[in-house]
Amino acid sequence: MSKFEYILSEVDELGINTITINQAKKLNALSRPLLKELDVAVTNAINDENIKSILLTGAGEKAFVAGADISEFKELNGTEAVEMARFGQELFRKIETSPKATIAAVNGFSLGGGCELAMACQMRVASENAKFGQPEVNLGLLPGYGGTQRLVQLVGKGKAMELLMTGDMVGAEDALRLGLVNHVTTQEELINKCKGILKKIGKKAPIAIAKVVACVDAGLDPNQDGYDAEAVAFGECFLTEDFTEGVTAFLEKRKANFKGK
Repeated sequence: MSKFEYILSEVDELGINTITINQAKKLNALSRPLLKELDVAVTNAINDENIKSILLTGAGEKAFVAGADISEFKELNGTEAVEMARFGQELFRKIETSPKATIAAVNGFSLGGGCELAMACQMRVASENAKFGQPEVNLGLLPGYGGTQRLVQLVGKGKAMELLMTGDMVGAEDALRLGLVNHVTTQEELINKCKGILKKIGKKAPIAIAKVVACVDAGLDPNQDGYDAEAVAFGECFLTEDFTEGVTAFLEKRKANFKGK
């Protein structure tokens, strides 16, 4: 387990890196020092060949992340606020585009920056007591870590506008219905559910998984042609050892043993 002050980072035998926001007494609020540690942990996970996937969660039973550390806001001027937002956006973008699968295990409140962090992950699983929302308008603000963009992508413009402008929260079942989360489970089974999904992904070809992420992202980028990116990536996969192994295993009616090469 890596040593941090605000988070915990642990890798299991399956190569799943569980990163826990470890500030339960503060409902895991995102302070600037915490975000810097999270950036280090995520970067390390992406660069570590022994890590196959990333699981993000919050300590305790009350909150995944209940928002930003509001006490820091009083110290910021407009320029500093822009810098803070851009740092958060770059970090969350790193999570979103990680070549290794990222999943959020959302336990309890996932509000403000916490909802943005969950949305930055490629998948989300919620406990039954989870609550999602972007209540920044109650502070005279708006989301700063990509919430106005990702919420629209996940739930559609109309519902996103309603949630962003009212600051209302939605429960786990409504979040599932809206497409904000992939699954809802009990708090006791939350981590196991997430690890089960990541275990399944971990058996697939790593290069193909990374290219899936890149192509989906390209399709959401107005400056890229998602179809062209897909065609190129499809061809590139034919040049990998994993492709040869996958096809051979299929024809031999056995499970493939992918090496990420």
